[in-house]
Formats: sequence, structure tokens, C-alpha cells
Amino acid sequence: MRKKVKAFYNPPSLLFKQLGSSLLMGYLNNWRKFPGWLVKHGFKSMPVANGALGMGCIGYPGHPAWEVTGACNLKCIHCHAVSDQAGKDELSTDEAKKLIDGMASISEFRTLIYTGGEPLVRPDIFELLRHSQKAGLANIIATNGTLIDEEMAFKLKDHGVVCNAISMDAANPDVHDMVRNKPGCFDLTLRAMEATKKAGILLQINTTAMEYNIPHLPELIDFADASGAGIMLMYQLVAVGRGEKIEKATLKKSANRYLSEMIAEKQRNAKTIIEPVAGPQYWPYLLEKKGIKDGFKLQLAGKVFHGCAAGRGFVYIKANGNVWPCPFVEVTAGNVRDQSFERIYRDAPVFQNLRQREKLLKGLCGECNYKTVCGGCRGRAHAYSGDYLAEDPRCFIRERKKD
Repeated sequence: MRKKVKAFYNPPSLLFKQLGSSLLMGYLNNWRKFPGWLVKHGFKSMPVANGALGMGCIGYPGHPAWEVTGACNLKCIHCHAVSDQAGKDELSTDEAKKLIDGMASISEFRTLIYTGGEPLVRPDIFELLRHSQKAGLANIIATNGTLIDEEMAFKLKDHGVVCNAISMDAANPDVHDMVRNKPGCFDLTLRAMEATKKAGILLQINTTAMEYNIPHLPELIDFADASGAGIMLMYQLVAVGRGEKIEKATLKKSANRYLSEMIAEKQRNAKTIIEPVAGPQYWPYLLEKKGIKDGFKLQLAGKVFHGCAAGRGFVYIKANGNVWPCPFVEVTAGNVRDQSFERIYRDAPVFQNLRQREKLLKGLCGECNYKTVCGGCRGRAHAYSGDYLAEDPRCFIRERKKD
């Protein structure tokens, strides 16, 4: 009998860390609607954040995300995937179940994110969802939403899905459909959002900030908030995969700063919790606003703010079984066909290096006081320099002085 994953409340200290990170973020942002969020969404979010050690990039450490297939029914202009077709070397059903068992054997993993491509186009997706559900993992679907109607939403609920993370790039249908590269996507996304809520699944909105939609983001945050989303992840475009073709649309330093300022301002009155992805400078930005730059308070913040989570609790598994620290850190640590997932995750040099990044980071990131609560985006560092330990080239917290 496979060992069952621990419940989200075991040990209770995890709940206090989750609550502590939310409280600290609420204090730093003067989040007026925090009590309302806690009542409406907070307790429902606990299984979603099962095992979380606090807040970090891509939501929290630690959890695995699995690109179950490269196939997709869309060709979004910014996707980190390159193709929209299933690869010939994707894991078989039996291999996939073995991977799920390997992830379930790691005590700090309590959730499993199914992503792609579009995970719902994989033929055996419900067999895999049932397998991870029986292992005790809380299932999360990262989806473009176009395939989710009411019947599908209730079926996902029955297969242990606790959160639908639905992509939306603007509240403006024309902009959203342009990014998604297909007319009519916006209306299908709205259908998915309503079906998700009706099925009693937590609604999360995933957005990728880029030059094409940054003027529309304040309106989108208001829209997500009014739509009843419990969580909103604000990704930044990283020039990997299909995104390499639109590298010029990535946010520059000034836009990175604007995004942090705008999220913080919107958070004050939002009922949705908004968290940045590929923008770990958000955490030091909040701390500096309160005058916290060093000392005990910064050390305390480091207990619940973890910044870039790549390789530090977060792990990304490609459809062919290659294991990466993050979808934006394209460094293969090993393949689950050749060795166990647990061995790769525990022992691979890239994971060991990222777990001790405070000692190994280079450039301004290596000199920065915020190495623990931020650490710079390792994906952006790798994309621009080829070195995942290099300084983050789009950091606005610390900049080189001109001679």
C-alpha cells in the first residue's frame, strides 16, 4: 500500500506559517480586505497551499508542477512551451503513475499542479488525476479554461481538483484573444470561471504581464476581484519557449517596478490575494516601504517570504520526464526514466546549488541583503546570461552605479 500524503493541517505549524505569511503581506500592503479574504477564500486556500512554508514565486514553496503534455488546443504567443503537439517521448500512463508515486513519497509535497500545454487534452488525464487523488495529493489544474464547462468542472471536482488556475491576459476580449491567438477564447474563459465556482473549486486567475497587456492589468485585477477569484498569480513574461519570439515584450526594470507598485496598491482594497511570479523583487519592495532593510525584522520576514522558489521547494517536470527547477530555468537535472524522481530532486547539483543560493549568487544578487526574501528571478538570469546563479538583469531594487 502506497504511503498516503499528510493532510494540509499536519503538522499544525504549517498552517501558522501560511497564516503568518498572509498576515505579514497584509500588514506591509495595508490590506484592508484581509479579514474578508480569510473568511471567503483563506480557509478554502489551505488545501491548495498544502504543505506551504510561506509565500514565494509561483505561489509558495514547495510543490511540484508537471507538464503532462505539450499538446494544446491554443497557440498562445507567450507560452514557455515551443510546440502545441504531444511529443513522441511523453511519459506513458504507467510511467506517469510511477512519477506521481515518486512525488507523493516526498514529505514536503502535498499538492500536484497539472499543466501543459493544456493538461485536459491528454487522453488519460482523469486516470492520472484519480491516481494522485488516491495518493493523497491535492490536484490543481493550470488551464487555458476553454475546455471547462459545468460538466467538466464537476468531473474535475470528483477527481480531487481543489483549484482551477485559469489563464486570463486582459479583461478586454480583443487583447485576451490576441494573446491566446484565437478568437472567442475570452467567452470560453468566462464560462470556465463560472463553472469552477459552481462546482465549489477555488478559482485562481493566472496572468502573464508583458508590454502587450500591461496597460490593461489594473482593470484585469479589478475584474478578477469582482469575479470572485481567491488567488491571482501575476507572472512576468520570461523569454523562453515561444516567448523567445517576443523577447522585446518582456518587462524592463521600470515596468517591473511599476508592476510591483501597482500590485501593492491594488492589494489594499482587493478581496483577491495577488502574488507575483518571476518578480521576486516584490517582497523587498514591500519591506523597504516599511523601512525594513536589515536586522531582526528582515530575518523574521525571511521565515515566511522565500522569493524565487526555483529548486527550493518548487520543481517542474517536463512531459518527457526531464526535471527542471522551474519552467523558466531550462536546466535538466535528470530524467525520471533513468533514475528516481526523489533522487533527482534531492541530489542533483542544480537543486543543491539553488537551495544554498545565499552563498552562491553572483553580481548584485550575491551582494544584496534580500537574498533570502528575494534572490532574483533565476529564470530571467539564466535566459539572459546562461547562468542560473547570475544577477537578475531586471531587478529595480539594486542597480549598478554609473561611473
